[in-house]
Amino acid sequence: MRRVVVTGVGVIAPIGIGAKSFWENLLAGKVGIKRIESFDPSGLPCQIAGECPAYKIGDFVPKSYRKATKVMARDIELAVIAADDAMKDAGLQTKAYTESPQIKPERFGCNIGAGLINAQLDELTSAMHIAREGNKLDLHKWGRDGMQQLTPLWLLKYLPNMLACHVTIIHELKGPSNTITCADASSHLAIGEAFRTIQRGNADLAICGGGESKVNPMGMARHTLLKRLNETGNDSPERSVRPFDEDAAGMVNGEGAGLLILEEYEHAKARGAKIYAELAGFGASQDSYSVTEPDPSGHSYGRAIGKALADADLPPNAVDLLIPCGLAIKSHDAAELNGLAAVFGNALDRVALAPIKSQIGNLAAGSGVEACAAPLAVHHNTIPPAVNTRKPIGGRKLNVSPEVREKQVNVAVSSVYSLGGQNAALVFKKVASSQ
Repeated sequence: MRRVVVTGVGVIAPIGIGAKSFWENLLAGKVGIKRIESFDPSGLPCQIAGECPAYKIGDFVPKSYRKATKVMARDIELAVIAADDAMKDAGLQTKAYTESPQIKPERFGCNIGAGLINAQLDELTSAMHIAREGNKLDLHKWGRDGMQQLTPLWLLKYLPNMLACHVTIIHELKGPSNTITCADASSHLAIGEAFRTIQRGNADLAICGGGESKVNPMGMARHTLLKRLNETGNDSPERSVRPFDEDAAGMVNGEGAGLLILEEYEHAKARGAKIYAELAGFGASQDSYSVTEPDPSGHSYGRAIGKALADADLPPNAVDLLIPCGLAIKSHDAAELNGLAAVFGNALDRVALAPIKSQIGNLAAGSGVEACAAPLAVHHNTIPPAVNTRKPIGGRKLNVSPEVREKQVNVAVSSVYSLGGQNAALVFKKVASSQ
């Protein structure tokens, strides 16, 4: 099996556009959660979220492609921005930047995790108004008159595979491509698939990760109905997300995208690429306990991490840093800690934890942002702070700190679980200078 390394990192998150800005603000303890500005949230019990800074999508695509941005939903834009950042960071001259690309398109894959993109309500409102019969929707009028109010390309804005579609068109990538929609686990599963593709020789490079926005009325309403959101933190958004903390009161939605450039090791060395870390292991599992709650034992969650470590041929005591899921929903966090204890045993309090959702919120399929933090930590030998974890639940002893820590990070694990029970974990390790 061929070795796979990370040679590019691309991020857009509530605390910054670009991996450099994201990393600096993450270490500085900046919190990107605030009152929602993109729409009026006053009718919702949770009125806060992690929104990305303002941007102009035209700044991140070639001039010849700007017309296509009209059919990009927010989720697609986020992925396109992260892809631009990752490609530039990796020093890759693709079709987006030159007429003479320095890559082999057929050897460059793309795996991007996505969510079920929420349609913009203002687009549907006028169409549904015309198709109304009293207070009910008349399907005959909808088919005859209502749908005529939508642009013929309307559906292309909301198909989950359009994130990968636009990225591959912009950069002319023709290698193995796929879209995974497994809620919060989508990004990690997409990275895992790209990892396997390169390992077995079907590609030399791949851009992979995920992007999503849940900061919209439908996304907020869904999680409100599921009783997952923090409804008490509107007046103190910076302290609202408290992973693994006794005062945890629920999660907060966010938006963003995180994409990695994975590359076969010898290919990366041959072109003199900067290497952040080696992706050494991937594991996944399924928790069938409940559609809305994890198994309290955390067995399945821990199994994904155990499988990833076994895949990397590393023992649990080799892990220096864990970037956990850490939703700040007490039942979920307790289950996660039980799963971690099953993997690390009594040594769990030795492993540094960096639950970064306290700074960016839950990005759902955009949890690729959290996956990006792992190779960055390995590269910089730095552990991000746990800004809101002060009183660990159940009196557990956890290795967390509200301050950034400079420490040798040889192995970092990023793990996640999703609503519905899909779990995934990635193991990144330092590449020895002698190799």
